[in-house]
Amino acid sequence: MSRIALDLGFIQIYWYSIFIFLGVFAGGWMVLRECKKQNINEDFIINLIFYTIIFGLIGARLYYVAFNMDYYQQYPLEVFEVWNGGLAIHGGILAGFLFVVLYCKKYNAKLLKVLDIIVVGLIIGQAVGRWGNFFNQEAYGAVTSLEKLQSLGIPEQVINGMYIQGAYRHPAFLYESIWCGAGFIALLMIRSYKYLKTGQLTGVYLIWYSLGRLVIEGTRTDSLMLGPFRIAQIISILGIAIGILLVLFCKKGSRFDNLYKEAEKEEILF
Repeated sequence: MSRIALDLGFIQIYWYSIFIFLGVFAGGWMVLRECKKQNINEDFIINLIFYTIIFGLIGARLYYVAFNMDYYQQYPLEVFEVWNGGLAIHGGILAGFLFVVLYCKKYNAKLLKVLDIIVVGLIIGQAVGRWGNFFNQEAYGAVTSLEKLQSLGIPEQVINGMYIQGAYRHPAFLYESIWCGAGFIALLMIRSYKYLKTGQLTGVYLIWYSLGRLVIEGTRTDSLMLGPFRIAQIISILGIAIGILLVLFCKKGSRFDNLYKEAEKEEILF
């Protein structure tokens, strides 16, 4: 299986880069679509998406490099070779979140309302982007058998791509992609709830994604580690706790107060 989608001689385009782009595009499109329904200033949200993506990608790379510092100290130039993989979603989320906080503060926007709009696009972007890991043969699980993978109904092409280092591996990337895809559908359904409070959708996202990542990360053999601990599982536990607090805290007050579906521009800006 080739990692290169297109070789133009002077430049090579990698499948990893293509799927990261597709994930970004899908997520950005969802955010823009919801903002139009919410009557939010278009310039505000386009600039937010643009810079959040940039800071998110930088954060994802720096996060990955930080937990592989021994390797990159020996090969410092490879820090810039992002087409070889090595974008940690938790680093991207943290960096993107920090930028969103500063951006909303600058424009006096409601942070939780903006986050509620972003998370639906974020989770579908994660579902799509995970397929870049498939072509780089990363984000894989423990050794298993061909028969086991076939019994799970996994497509033959995926099974063949999971033959790594002389053995078949569980496609952890696929499990997470499916989980995120299901989460996307769940968030769309929850978003349609009449009495959904601002901030609760962000809480549900944190709970959903973190629960799945906590379990799936335990099957992986290429996790980023902090001593004996998988760093993604630590972050996931924190994400679940924060998500539960958001869902409960934002529920306070009358069922008609602070609703997500309030679509007045003034509810977001100015």
